[in-house]
Amino acid sequence: MARLTVLALALLGASVHAAPPGGLQIHDEKSQPESMAVRPDGALIVGSAGSPFVYLVGKGAATAAPLVDASAEGPGTFFFGQLADPAGKMLWACQLTPVAGTTPVKRRSVLRGFDLESGKERLRWPLPGDNNVCNDMTVGPDRALYISDTVGAKIYRLAAGASSAELFLENRMLTGVDGITFLDGVLYVNNVFFNKLYRIPIDASGKPGTPIDIWMDAPVKGPDGMRAANGKLFLAENGAGKVDALTIKGDVAHVVTLKDGLKTPTGVEPAGDTLWLTERSTGKVWAIPIR
Repeated sequence: MARLTVLALALLGASVHAAPPGGLQIHDEKSQPESMAVRPDGALIVGSAGSPFVYLVGKGAATAAPLVDASAEGPGTFFFGQLADPAGKMLWACQLTPVAGTTPVKRRSVLRGFDLESGKERLRWPLPGDNNVCNDMTVGPDRALYISDTVGAKIYRLAAGASSAELFLENRMLTGVDGITFLDGVLYVNNVFFNKLYRIPIDASGKPGTPIDIWMDAPVKGPDGMRAANGKLFLAENGAGKVDALTIKGDVAHVVTLKDGLKTPTGVEPAGDTLWLTERSTGKVWAIPIR
């Protein structure tokens, strides 16, 4: 892993800071980095599933500092998906807060939008309902933001310039929806409960159809964070300790494992020739080359 990290940083050159050979610790081993983003200046933005913070590791820095502090949002508040949108100069984040006294625990989610540089809040939209999990998001070709709700079996769409999102798709097949991204203009989602990958057809009017099951040619356990780059989907398997590259041909995905032996990888973020990943159980992020 150390050799891979060094090689990845060499490929990026001056665009990103150096990381320790043993991976970059985000605050401590209990910070549980769930998802991350990379700014154009090479700074890393990492959301914590173990604390109410979004951390920033600036270019040239060896330690993380809080960029967003949500400690006033309620006990147990934490963060899932993180997405940098340089074109809109936005950082998007999924914030979750447990509902006190509920068994099993219910959570209420808020989509938060921050200035990508300063971290100042620019938008706040609570997901509808008494129990929801804002998990991840992606920007579409239409510049709208598409948001996954894992327990609600829903995808929401926030139109460019809008202050609130609307329901885009609700389907029982989306119970467990997690990673979400566009590849070559096509919307893909995965299902962390049932180890599935789906394509969401969208017609010319922008209306979505029934999710189409994409057959993966190797077992995938706990598909989590997912991003697209270089004509491929990159996927974290939180249940198998792997990070994969998927090549889609029709309704089949060819799976190639890029790294295994990880402890609960949950997020991936391609940046140039490097794939960053979060290792939730160790509190670290790593960089590996995209081959």
